Amino acid sequence: MKNYEQLIRYFEQQLEKQSFSGEPGELYEPITYTLVYGGKRIRPVLTLMACDLFCGKAELALPQAIAIELFHNFTLIHDDIMDNAPIRRGKETVYRKWNGNIAILSGDTLFALAYQYAQQADKEILQNILSVFNRTAIEVCEGQQFDLNYETNNQVSVGEYINMIRLKTGVLFGASLKIGALIGGASISDADNLY
Repeated sequence: MKNYEQLIRYFEQQLEKQSFSGEPGELYEPITYTLVYGGKRIRPVLTLMACDLFCGKAELALPQAIAIELFHNFTLIHDDIMDNAPIRRGKETVYRKWNGNIAILSGDTLFALAYQYAQQADKEILQNILSVFNRTAIEVCEGQQFDLNYETNNQVSVGEYINMIRLKTGVLFGASLKIGALIGGASISDADNLY
């Protein structure tokens, strides 16, 4: 089984080989900008790690690991707009560097690209992969809406706050593991246990 450092190095090398450029440049430049300053890459590494755990071939889950990373960055671009955040990962946020409209479109494009990568799975498991991906996308949006709601609510319980964090952050970690496990040949039961 590969360790975290090996998997992150592998993922970074493979992500660099992908092309996220196109026309119009104003749409794609923010995507490249966002991915270059990538962060810790924990979620895609979890996808690779779970796949490796079940079959010893982390590379089988590469398209879905890329999908997870693209989706995560889509959420960050939109989150920065909603939070009016000027800085992300030590750099100017996309909506500040370009503008809000470009940030929305670039984020939406990242979501669509993520879906294209997510669906690159064997037909036997494709429905399960997309089901996890879609459910997670909805839950992340629910978590984001709760976050926005709680900004003006002084009566948020600990349980409500924890649920918001679970939806906004936790479910994507779970999905990363579950998708990787499914690609690695895990049973539905084993994959569910990782979620």
